[in-house]
Amino acid sequence: MSYNFIKVNNADGLITITLAKPPLNVLDIPMMEELADAFAWTNQEAGKIILLNAEGKAFSAGVDVADHTPDKVNKMIEVLDRLFINMYETEKPIVAAINGAALGGAYELALMCDMVVASEKAKLGQPEIAVGVFPPLAALMLPRLTSPYQAMEIVLGGEVFGAAKAERWDW
Repeated sequence: MSYNFIKVNNADGLITITLAKPPLNVLDIPMMEELADAFAWTNQEAGKIILLNAEGKAFSAGVDVADHTPDKVNKMIEVLDRLFINMYETEKPIVAAINGAALGGAYELALMCDMVVASEKAKLGQPEIAVGVFPPLAALMLPRLTSPYQAMEIVLGGEVFGAAKAERWDW
């Protein structure tokens, strides 16, 4: 399959999906459409596991703020929902490899994975609360992955934290 903003590969039982819009791999509507299609494609492919990684200095800075405008927001939500549903329905385990920032919608993308491997350079979090945007998937997923208090701290606090803190939280 050929894409503009991601790369896919299937070799030796490993399906790799790479965010390929460096330096920050901002998730705009076209890139999320490609990701949704790629995760649907994985169910048709032989392979045992999916690796989600990224090129550039960030896993992803999150969903493009330009797609939060009144003329685009409904389409953005529709595509993001389809992406998360396709990830949920994927029959193979998904491992996210994070080396750099995974913020906002990208952090939620990581939450949808079965396992996250984060380097010491990883920066995780939901900072969009500072501009009045609420992360719905994080609010749903985090209480299942960590304590309710820690989930609220992440969702409402807007803190960006590293892999060591995430590990202490058992996330």
